[in-house]
Amino acid sequence: MTSPAVLYTDPAWLITAAGHPDPVLAGIEQQILTGVDLRFGPHDGNRYLHDDSALHAAADGVQVLVVYRCQVTRELLDAAGPGLKAVIRQGVGVDNLNPALLAERRIPAYNIPDYCVGEVSAHTAALALALERRLIPQHQGLTGGTFDIYAGGVPRRLSEHTLGIVGFGRIGRAVARHLGAFYGQTLVFDPNLGADLPAGYGARAVATLHDLLAASDLVTLHCPLDPSTDGMLDVDAFRHMRAGAYLVNAARGSLIDPDALAGALADGRIGGAALDVFFPENPHTDPRWKPVLEHPAVLVTSHRAFLSTEAELSSRRRVAQIARDVLDGRLVTVGRVLPGLR
Repeated sequence: MTSPAVLYTDPAWLITAAGHPDPVLAGIEQQILTGVDLRFGPHDGNRYLHDDSALHAAADGVQVLVVYRCQVTRELLDAAGPGLKAVIRQGVGVDNLNPALLAERRIPAYNIPDYCVGEVSAHTAALALALERRLIPQHQGLTGGTFDIYAGGVPRRLSEHTLGIVGFGRIGRAVARHLGAFYGQTLVFDPNLGADLPAGYGARAVATLHDLLAASDLVTLHCPLDPSTDGMLDVDAFRHMRAGAYLVNAARGSLIDPDALAGALADGRIGGAALDVFFPENPHTDPRWKPVLEHPAVLVTSHRAFLSTEAELSSRRRVAQIARDVLDGRLVTVGRVLPGLR
């Protein structure tokens, strides 16, 4: 009897310090997925190959696909074949799962929606407070030989200013609890919620994104990427932002138009930005991000807001257990992205 197969298309945790994948590192997966043909996507020594015939060959006949940054496509699903039972995203976001396509094919999809709430909210707070307290210019000045308490400008008293949160899911609520403690008031824009939930977190809901942008001194993004939010921070949105406001994005890179952000920074419309995410994933591959990366009022990290040893281990265990349950015919409800499918 042929063993069931699970393909991890691009697992970051499989990469060694030398930069290449090593199946020995898949101990958690091997322990949970006993009796399974455990496969890993092709890697060329520099990166996983997301759109390549070798990936499609690896997907042939699998029952479960696990994707990280890899995009779910018709070609990938066709390569897996009719025996595919589920697609799992090793992460929170679902945009690269291609939910509409999976719904069309009636293939169940899952993510790990809550494994890094503490990490992302802490990273968001760190980025925001680094901007507010001008930590980067202070560090650069002092290590460069200059002792100057005014380097980077004078910070503002946060208790007299307003935090604006776009998207009030698990992470947005954690940010309201942690970062909101520093600000005089917290505003929330989330068209999928009523006003009562933000009020329960000491925040006030506003009716539109422009209302939030006009009233907030620091705006942080925590909404999903979908057709309604793709490029939502465009030229018009930046015109509505309060002069000198900061922008923090630890959600999805495509929420922001990089040209619009570059323009808002260049003309001094906003005070600065802190970014953990970009589109494309590596901003150095798109020249539109160059003026943003080079701007002195910008702080950036390499899509690591989710990262901790504990979070990574938890997500790996949970993904493997979902795959195990799917293979064994058990009902999985936590993380079900397409609940209407049977």
